[in-house]
Amino acid sequence: MGGKSRSSRSNTTSTTNLWLSQNPSKRWAELFFLLYTPFWLTLCLGVVVPFKLYENFKELEYLLLALVSAVPSFLIPLLFVGKVDKGMPLKDRYWVKASLWIILFSYVGNYFWTHYFFTVLGASYTFPSWRMNNVPHTTFLLTHVCFLLYHVMSNMTLRRLRYSLSHLPVKIRWLMEGAWILALSYFIAYLETLAISNFPYYDFVDRDAMYKVGSLFYAIYFIVSFPMFLRIDEKPGDKWDLPRVAVDALGAAMLVTIVLDLWRLFLGPIVPVPETKQCTRPGLPWFPDHTNTT
Repeated sequence: MGGKSRSSRSNTTSTTNLWLSQNPSKRWAELFFLLYTPFWLTLCLGVVVPFKLYENFKELEYLLLALVSAVPSFLIPLLFVGKVDKGMPLKDRYWVKASLWIILFSYVGNYFWTHYFFTVLGASYTFPSWRMNNVPHTTFLLTHVCFLLYHVMSNMTLRRLRYSLSHLPVKIRWLMEGAWILALSYFIAYLETLAISNFPYYDFVDRDAMYKVGSLFYAIYFIVSFPMFLRIDEKPGDKWDLPRVAVDALGAAMLVTIVLDLWRLFLGPIVPVPETKQCTRPGLPWFPDHTNTT
């Protein structure tokens, strides 16, 4: 009886570990990012949006909301060092590497790719905000914590999937993993669009088209980023340094940019847009002649 109970606990632990990294620093960081999520998610979608506190927000309040949501994701692991990270140089801790990767990837996403949302998906920000390249500073910060959550979820599910498929032929494993990445990417893109639908100052020309087709466009971000992000410190003995992390994030961002621009040129917008913002015009959508009416 006691032996059976111990065996059951061992099996449970083994199954749990299939979702988590073998790297202690990476395992700690992924769990921290997951446990941190309810704080900022409740603040934004459980308090500010349902109680319509944003109706009294100006530029400063929006910026403060974003800072309160994002900054603790850096401060907490910096000030309260996990047991597995104690004695480890800051540059070698996984949460630092993951944060750097997401900072670079999400910065490119906000600064450049938001303009594809303007010109291809018919999106617009109408809340008061301080901006850079016509993109609210608030979104730069909130995107960071959102993307941390999405990529940790992807890491855990891909890790578990790879174990489950390990007995199958390589081509079948690649096919199944690719299908999962596509499905998870679309699901997350759709869910985010749906989750912020009650916030009236992030608007779309055709919300239904955004849910169905725009979510696929948004999913391109994650189809590229999910498998690339997983690689950081994933294989035992293959520790990444910060320059490698930075190059990888920027490489992923460049690939996404290419795919988005091919959509812009060959598929065009999913909704009618003004002539001055037509997608087939020469140049890129963040150039002044594309954005002066956004």
